Amino acid sequence: MTTVDLLIRHARIAACVHDACSVTALGHIAVAGGKIAAIGTGDAPAGLRAASEIDVAGALLTPGLIDCHTHLVYAGDRAREFELRLQGASYEEIARAGGGIVSTVRLTREADEAALLTASATRLRALMRHGVTTVEIKSGYGLALEHELKCLRVARTLGRDLPIDVRTTLLSAHALPPEYAGRPDAYIDDVVVAQIIPEAARLKLADAVDAFCETIGFTPAQTRRVFESARAHGLPVKLHAEQLSNQHGAALAAEFGALSADHLEHLDEAGAIAMAHAGTVAVLLPGAYYFLRDTHLPPIDLLRKHRVPMAIATDCNPGTSPTTHLPLMLNMACTLFRLTPAEALLGVTRHAAQALGLAATHGTIEVGKVADLCVWNVEQPAALAYEIGSGALRARFKNGVQHPLQ
Repeated sequence: MTTVDLLIRHARIAACVHDACSVTALGHIAVAGGKIAAIGTGDAPAGLRAASEIDVAGALLTPGLIDCHTHLVYAGDRAREFELRLQGASYEEIARAGGGIVSTVRLTREADEAALLTASATRLRALMRHGVTTVEIKSGYGLALEHELKCLRVARTLGRDLPIDVRTTLLSAHALPPEYAGRPDAYIDDVVVAQIIPEAARLKLADAVDAFCETIGFTPAQTRRVFESARAHGLPVKLHAEQLSNQHGAALAAEFGALSADHLEHLDEAGAIAMAHAGTVAVLLPGAYYFLRDTHLPPIDLLRKHRVPMAIATDCNPGTSPTTHLPLMLNMACTLFRLTPAEALLGVTRHAAQALGLAATHGTIEVGKVADLCVWNVEQPAALAYEIGSGALRARFKNGVQHPLQ
């Protein structure tokens, strides 16, 4: 007799191990010690005893969803900028006029840790209600040592307080703070490289380092110095690359073995080849593309041609993608970017795990991996991308424990 903690019966299992995301005939999954202990077709063996059993009666079972790119910790909103864009102002024009990221920086600096935690927990619970079991949270709205560390501490606290895995990313090279106007090199060298990265690493507040390599962000040379500092402190890197123009940031990220390069609307073939050779994941952010009314599509065919893994994320942030609905991003990835439903599902499971350096433990339904699972009131994976803003999630399991969808 074998005893396990949980047995899920009669599930249509999309393990997300194979590219087709094919669904097995009705099967079962056993969970022990927070990990997947057994997977099988048909009913469970007679010798398997479980402390808890759930019959899902033919519902779809997938890995827990992974949102691998968010800016979830911030104060305030940017609804006024939304109006300005509708009146014709561009993202760059708003940023250069003192809006954009810098306006959120001001509000985030003014907020104390408790206020940030309360606001951010509300957003994170919304993600969880849509099936997210692992999330990446970036800093980048503090842009000074005290405030960047404050945001990272809030992110770490969220991971301790709520049933979700939180990976933190230090994004101090997000924008130029007003006190360093006209002095980007001084900010990168004297603040980001000399202060924030070393202290975040010492305190173990960051799991990775990111930067915004763009005409309104930081140059490739400045980004290189950020990456060199991250490497010196044992932190992997990722990059906001090629969103508004081709700065060849993806190739730079690949040179440093980046976990991911994100956005990529202006990626060229050389960048895609470099990413493929480095194993760098392409993180596509259809929410930002939609919200900014962009018309320059990321080169999906190039990414397919060179077999670059494609992840999908919300890019949850106050200025360009104010959403906490990851399944909606599946629909947008298919309708706007022409991904297949299978590619979209892999983008929030297997490939999203890879983008966070978690491929060995998360993102697929395999024996030995963490038992992060979602049960959906649908029969096929395509339905998750087909239904716009649906509430198809029936149950969410974190480490084999079911938590209320609150």
